[in-house]
Amino acid sequence: VQLQASGGGLVQAGGSLRLSCAASRPIFSTDVMGWYRQAPGKQRELVASIERGGSTNYVEYVKGRFTISIDNAKNTVYLQMDRLKPEDTAVYYCNLKRQYGYMFWGQGTQVTVSS
Repeated sequence: VQLQASGGGLVQAGGSLRLSCAASRPIFSTDVMGWYRQAPGKQRELVASIERGGSTNYVEYVKGRFTISIDNAKNTVYLQMDRLKPEDTAVYYCNLKRQYGYMFWGQGTQVTVSS
């Protein structure tokens, strides 16, 4: 499965961006799709995840600001990011986690939030 991420860019603090991640093949009912981010000098961390049925999970510091959603017909997952902060600056990666340990990564998209 190939994942194509897009939608990053430069935005001022308080602004919004929408990331998209299109999978080259259908998302299975047992798959979990997620968005991770990696800031300079830091480890990659999970930001949000969603199951095909719509169940979501967020890291505490993005709750209420970020929304993850999925369009199963388009095999695409989105991350709507509102009220962005400078500390949200990072490379964002989409991820597909499949049963039996299979994991796929997108190429990463840069998000820069200026103060």
